[in-house]
Amino acid sequence: MSEESAMLAEQDLKLVDALQAAPRASWSTLGHALGLGAVTAARRWDALVERGDAWLTAYAGGELTTQLALAFVSVDCEPGAVLDVAFALAADVHVATVEYVAGPCDLLVHVVAPSLRELGAHVAGRVAALPGVTRTRTTLSPRMFTEGSRWRVRAISPGQREALSAKPARNRAPLRFDAADRALILALGADARVSAAALAGELGVGATTVRRRLDALLGRGAIRVRCEIARSVSPAPVTVTLWLRVPPDKLETTARSLAMVPEVRMCAALSGPANLMLVVWLPAPHDVLGVEAGLAAKLPWLEVVDRAVTLRSVKLMGRLLDSAGRGTGRVPLDFWAAVPVPEHGDRSVDRSGG
Repeated sequence: MSEESAMLAEQDLKLVDALQAAPRASWSTLGHALGLGAVTAARRWDALVERGDAWLTAYAGGELTTQLALAFVSVDCEPGAVLDVAFALAADVHVATVEYVAGPCDLLVHVVAPSLRELGAHVAGRVAALPGVTRTRTTLSPRMFTEGSRWRVRAISPGQREALSAKPARNRAPLRFDAADRALILALGADARVSAAALAGELGVGATTVRRRLDALLGRGAIRVRCEIARSVSPAPVTVTLWLRVPPDKLETTARSLAMVPEVRMCAALSGPANLMLVVWLPAPHDVLGVEAGLAAKLPWLEVVDRAVTLRSVKLMGRLLDSAGRGTGRVPLDFWAAVPVPEHGDRSVDRSGG
C-alpha cells in the first residue's frame, strides 16, 4: 500500500474519533480519555492538521438550516472542463461541497442560500453560467435527517465516546439568530477550537455574552462542529451517493432507520422523483452491493433509483481538498451572503440549463 493511501495510525484515528465526539473539549480532557498527555494530544493533532489529514469544520445546523435553502445540483460539463468547473465552484461561499462523480452527472454540488429565490438566482446566474457547464439539474432538499457531524471513525470504545459527548441542551425557547451569531459562526469556521475570550476580542463583544451564545447555539445543534479525516487515510475512503424512492408515508421512519446505519454519512429528503438522498462512506467500491442488499432486506419498500461513486472530492463543507482528499485551504461557509436577484424581465441568467 502506498504512503498516500495508508490509513492513519491507530492512535491518530482514536484522536480523530475523540474530537468527533467532543471537538471543543480541552486537550487534557481528550488526552485523559485516550491515555495521553495533553501536550502529546495537542501535538499529534497539530501534525494531522499540518499534513491535511484531518481538520475541524464549523457551520450552521439544526434549527438554523430551516431558515436557509439547500439544493443538490447535478452539473454536466464540456469534455475536459470538469475540474476547471469544479475548482471555480469550490471558490463560491454558497457552495458547501463539490464532488466529481461517476454516475448520472459530472459534478454533484451542494448549494445553500438565504432563501429559495436567492438559491434559484445563484444556481442560474452563477453555477449554470460558468464556462464549461453544459447543463444543470437542481433538486431541493426540504429536510436533512442526518449529516456528516454524526459520522464516526469508530476507533474508540462506546464508553469513551459517551464520556466525551456533550449532553443536549434543555432550553427549548425559540431560537434567536442575528448578525452577531452569524459573525460567531464564521469565526468558528476559521478556528473551531478558539476560546470564548479570543472570540470576544475578535468580534468586539463581551466574553460572557459570547460564552452564553456559544453554549446555547452549540448545545442546540444550531452550530455544528465536526472533525473530518482525509479520505485517503480514512478506514472508509470510498464515497457512494444513492438516490432512493420510498412511499411518502414511510419517508420519516425510513430516513430515521437509515440514519442509524454506521456507513451512512448523510440522509436528506428530496423534492424530486427520488425523495431521499443517501451518502455512504465505505472501505471499497464493491461494499455498496452489501449495503444495498442490507437495505433491501431491512426496508423492502425502498427502491434505489440511481447511484454515483465519487472520483474526487474537491470541496467538503468549505474545506478545499487536493487529489488525495487532504485539506489544503478553506472558503468561509457564509450562506447568508447576499445573492443578486435579477428584476423581472432581466434575461442575463438564461443559461440555467434546466
